[in-house]
Amino acid sequence: MDDNLPTTEAEWKVRLSPAEYRVLRQAGTEAAWTGEYVDTRTRGVYRCRACGADLFTSDTKFDSHCGWPSFYTPLAGDRVRYIEDTSLGMTRVEVRCARCDSHLGHVFSGEGYGTPTDQRYCINSISLTLEPAAPDAAG
Repeated sequence: MDDNLPTTEAEWKVRLSPAEYRVLRQAGTEAAWTGEYVDTRTRGVYRCRACGADLFTSDTKFDSHCGWPSFYTPLAGDRVRYIEDTSLGMTRVEVRCARCDSHLGHVFSGEGYGTPTDQRYCINSISLTLEPAAPDAAG
């Protein structure tokens, strides 16, 4: 995890690509079905692309067929923070990294996916970096 986080938006612009900056710092959204982790089945930990904080695990990732990676819970409750988002004329709950305040996506409840929490954390792939789990010693 990076301990030297930018303190200004100008510093974030230097650190992140234009596409990463648009999503992570300006609360943009990548196009559906275009992200690298939509269909990924690799076991591991998903980290914030901006600061490296551990956010989600592959154990909570599920196939929601929505076009973005979906998780039913963050790694721990204090890893993300929530903001009411009324930007599209409806009320949604934005999910941000608690460490660096970068936009990750949104969380939805009550959609009937049958997950343990009945929540869908709809997260932009570009907001994440996957750290694959170490291979089992047994092979």
